Amino acid sequence: MSKHHYTTVVFLVIAALCFTGLFSSAIALVLGFLFTLLFGKHFEKHTAKAISYLLKIAIVGLGFGMSLSETLKTGKEGLLITVFTIATTLVLGLLLSRVLHLQPKLGHLISSGTAICGGSAIAAISAVVKAKPKTISVAMGVVFTLNAIALFIFPSIGRYFSMSQHQFGLWAAVAIHDTSSVVGAALIYGQEALRVATTVKLARTLWIIPVALLTMLFFKAEGQKLKIPWFILLFIAAILCNSYLDMPTWLTTGITTLAERLLVLTLFLVGSTLAIKDLKETGIKPFVLAVSLWVFISVASLIYILN
Repeated sequence: MSKHHYTTVVFLVIAALCFTGLFSSAIALVLGFLFTLLFGKHFEKHTAKAISYLLKIAIVGLGFGMSLSETLKTGKEGLLITVFTIATTLVLGLLLSRVLHLQPKLGHLISSGTAICGGSAIAAISAVVKAKPKTISVAMGVVFTLNAIALFIFPSIGRYFSMSQHQFGLWAAVAIHDTSSVVGAALIYGQEALRVATTVKLARTLWIIPVALLTMLFFKAEGQKLKIPWFILLFIAAILCNSYLDMPTWLTTGITTLAERLLVLTLFLVGSTLAIKDLKETGIKPFVLAVSLWVFISVASLIYILN
């Protein structure tokens, strides 16, 4: 067996084990990182597409475990803190980028990723500002690193402050960048936390559209088209089906269980995209900006939610 075939087999075996529910979301992320550390990035192009599709499928699947009344209540509850944290994070990011003499587009991508939904926001905004691949990869690398850290420390912080399932779900949705890490951390904390986090985070994802429009004005990027996150509409459709159709319990339970396992598998793939070399190449300034914004949004939202 060649080295490439051996690496492929190891990758597929770990991925399959993650899908069985044997590992937690945190362990799956670490396994992905360790795989890349030992074998390198052999499947980068494939995993990038897989992460995008699997995450969207899993999110839609989670919708079959939610009710419309509960979803509307949760979304309304998180509206005020969503508007406040997005606006303040973007303004603070702009000011800090100038203080650090960071390239404007890079600073704005990191700020947008922190304020809204990590990699999805970076991808959408980068198309608007016509960012170079290197700029995009640096922003993604910084955000994914902090995502990995959040997945481990947030559940412990939540338990330290004796946060309820609802409180933690709201906090995770606001303070953790990427949707995959939000649902991963919430999944560790509990089922109610997962429902709240998913709902609030997806509502937050919609803010990509107004932020992208403002970005067009700020960077004078005319003629750019916005991509609407259509999977959110499917997520809403799944909630409506579960709320108004007489679907058997075994079916909705099976779909949500499958969705949760897909999320764990997705986190393994996310971990496999992280490499120490990429992190070293980013330099210190992007990290200073990202960590500063992350600490601000985490502490501010934690104080708000606890009080």
